[in-house]
Amino acid sequence: MSASDETARSKDPQSAKGVPTPSRRAQEEARKRPLVPNDRAAAKGAERDERREQQARMRRALDTGEERFLPIRDKGPQKRFARDYVDARFSLGEFVMFAALAIVLLNVLLPPTSTASVTLFIVFWIMVAFVVIDTWLMGRKIRRQLTAKFGSVDRGVIWYGSMRSLQFRRMRLPKPLVRRGRWPS
Repeated sequence: MSASDETARSKDPQSAKGVPTPSRRAQEEARKRPLVPNDRAAAKGAERDERREQQARMRRALDTGEERFLPIRDKGPQKRFARDYVDARFSLGEFVMFAALAIVLLNVLLPPTSTASVTLFIVFWIMVAFVVIDTWLMGRKIRRQLTAKFGSVDRGVIWYGSMRSLQFRRMRLPKPLVRRGRWPS
């Protein structure tokens, strides 16, 4: 090795050559931190600010779909695929809450013993049955496509997609990034 190489290496801050190895005691002292900070109020404020910033990043990620800052329950390529698949299709589950609210309001207005009240009750349970069938068929399609694309299906992805299909589209988080009819590939 030439003298110029040795000089360059000793000036390099990444290189430890030319500097004596610190003793164990010196290394331990450098790592020591107090269990309780000296200024507890400032530490608490800094922790609160950090938590707020992290929550703001997570909220922006839920709006934009940025994978890095999404909550753990929404991370991963399979969950993104399931989200996009559910958002691309029309599902009956989106409107079950509105229909249930309408049925409850109509039942309040109608006398409890009328045939219309009984008919509304039957219509509601038929609608619930159709939603269950629609969700089951959608889960099978998602499982088939995930298996074709990724080789296997991670645990909980089908349930994740099914629960997303029961939410009204505008209320879904992370926000839908695909339009209806634009199926993921």
